[in-house]
Amino acid sequence: MNDFLTFLLLSLFVVMSPGIDTALITKRTISDGRKDGYKMALGITTGSLVHTVAAAFGLSAILMQSALAFEIVKYIGAIYLIYLGASSFIKKEKDSKSDLGENGRKSPYTQGLLSNVLNPKVAMFFITFLPQFVNGSGNVTIQLITMGVVYTILSIIWFFVYVFFINYLREWLMSAKVQRIMDKTTGLILIGFGLKLAFEKR
Repeated sequence: MNDFLTFLLLSLFVVMSPGIDTALITKRTISDGRKDGYKMALGITTGSLVHTVAAAFGLSAILMQSALAFEIVKYIGAIYLIYLGASSFIKKEKDSKSDLGENGRKSPYTQGLLSNVLNPKVAMFFITFLPQFVNGSGNVTIQLITMGVVYTILSIIWFFVYVFFINYLREWLMSAKVQRIMDKTTGLILIGFGLKLAFEKR
């Protein structure tokens, strides 16, 4: 790799930049607690590993070259994000039916994994960002996988720290008024990202 330190700094900047992942983790941590926030973070970072393997073995290149493949994945991802955002505006039933438990809703890990894997912009990021730090004289596949794993480790560390501190504010954030505002705000952000993804040109 040409400049590993530069890669680390840029990766950290990207990881810490607010986006879809931050909105999802914030929403889940506030509504369901630190444990679910951690699970959501693990799901999202697992998705990063999926994109790493795809980029390393050339699968992501298909999305870049095939308009049809890109459009299909793009719209599936956009619809899913809009669905997640819209769910914030659907009145939740009281937990009197708590016997449904976690079976009554998608697990935070699965939700995080799907939101990441179904976002073609993440695939584009991995296939355009990582190669800039590849040393042509070495094994390209191993270098891409190594950088992807490093990026994933940085992501999980940042998300866990973020969830940890957000959880301390949870009692205040869980007040009915604040929760309504936060729920709808993050919902609008997710819908916005979904619409942006759907209408963005390849």
